[in-house]
Amino acid sequence: MAARIVRPSRDDVFMGSAAVVRAFADIDAALAVLAAEVAGAGLEPFSVADPLRGLADGCLDILAGVAGCEARLAGLKVQAVAAYAESDRAVTPAAVSAQAQEMAVVAEVAGVLTIGARAAGVLLNESQVLANVLPLTLAGLQDGSLSWAHAKVVVEETATLDRAGAAALEAHFLGPDAPNPARGCAGPGELVPHRFRHKARTWRERHHPESLEKRHARSVAERRVEHRPDLDGMAWFHAYLPADTASAMWNRTTALARGLQGPDESRTLPQLCADIFADAVLSNGQNRRNGQNGQHGQTVQDSGGTVADVRTPHAEVLVTVPVFSLMGLTDEPAMLDGHGPIPASMARKLVADGAGSFYRVLVDPRDGAPLEIGRTSYRVTKAIRRWLRMRDGKCPFPGCSNNSLDNEADHLLAWHHGGTTGISNLGQPCRKHHRLRHTSGWTPTPATKHEPPGWISPSGRRYKSEHQDWEPPHWPRGCLPGERSLFEEAILKRLSA
Repeated sequence: MAARIVRPSRDDVFMGSAAVVRAFADIDAALAVLAAEVAGAGLEPFSVADPLRGLADGCLDILAGVAGCEARLAGLKVQAVAAYAESDRAVTPAAVSAQAQEMAVVAEVAGVLTIGARAAGVLLNESQVLANVLPLTLAGLQDGSLSWAHAKVVVEETATLDRAGAAALEAHFLGPDAPNPARGCAGPGELVPHRFRHKARTWRERHHPESLEKRHARSVAERRVEHRPDLDGMAWFHAYLPADTASAMWNRTTALARGLQGPDESRTLPQLCADIFADAVLSNGQNRRNGQNGQHGQTVQDSGGTVADVRTPHAEVLVTVPVFSLMGLTDEPAMLDGHGPIPASMARKLVADGAGSFYRVLVDPRDGAPLEIGRTSYRVTKAIRRWLRMRDGKCPFPGCSNNSLDNEADHLLAWHHGGTTGISNLGQPCRKHHRLRHTSGWTPTPATKHEPPGWISPSGRRYKSEHQDWEPPHWPRGCLPGERSLFEEAILKRLSA
């Protein structure tokens, strides 16, 4: 006979203050009111003139309110778990070992929340970190400006940092008086969590107390290929590789897949990428023709069992390199488009080897903004496209991570309506959001030279776009005002080498 899980009644759960019972009764009553509003059974309609439109807008208002309530409840849960653990530790007899006491706390939390012991242990650790190490993040939960998913990002990205490093990362994104506040968004809570994680991880890599060069050297020794069985007769086959290698493989595979798309191709882009990858590994190069190493063409097995020949396109990857780092005067990380920080030595190698798939961009030593883009053509369209890639970094639609190299230039104000082909009148949405713009009520807002367009939804709500978070590069010793002679000596020495 299968066991039946019986959730404890309110009388079993609330064993303490009557004020707690009343507070949760009020919450239950408020939830019932909101549920009735969503069902269209509220005391009065959202709009008398247009009830359906009013209900749609009202549901969005309720969703926004629910998001804030969920965050505040998560903050309350964190406080309760951390306070319970601290209180229980204080009243536990000294004869009980610390390990036994923690196991008892985890078991109690797991029981009251009806979750597994492992999940309860993770929650206990996260709660103690937030309560004792990350006060700004906990405050963001409590005021509803950060979701639980955002808070977990901060906890996880600071896990290997000391207290000073954790405090610096938190202050950069959440501190009201940070000396070098985060740019690219009004606040982390306005970014979807995975985009916030990208920014937090980028900052962590740049400012980790141990240099990226040393950490990368250790990690290179751990490169490997992994195989993991999955459901329905499927499995995962993936590799842990240096970032430049992995990015080049990904961009090349995507470019090949796009070259195969057409009216007679039934496979989706992800299916094509998977088939191309499998063919490349299993064929041992035997399916390639028209040139060595796929420089001119590559053959790929199609769904019907025949071999389709596809011309290998040029797959560009942007590498943003601080000027001093490229010169070897500092080891400041470079930025690999679609990945994040990479060691300076990797960037210098890519530039020195003249890798055809990598396109270098130098940045201004004063503020980290793009300094020059080494154009190989005088055609304005190419220069503008590359500037768009530098400005936006990815599709500007909120929450989208589609890499900039896959996206399409789009006039914000249409050409036939008087729009110009200038950087401030262009966006580069991915194909999906380009179609959304032209087939629905979503419309972009104006852009600037340094910031991508935002978006206005069909309901009239405005959503900001994430943009690049440029940081001023580190000035090497001898380059600050009054030390220019040392700087000039370094340049002359390098030029004469």
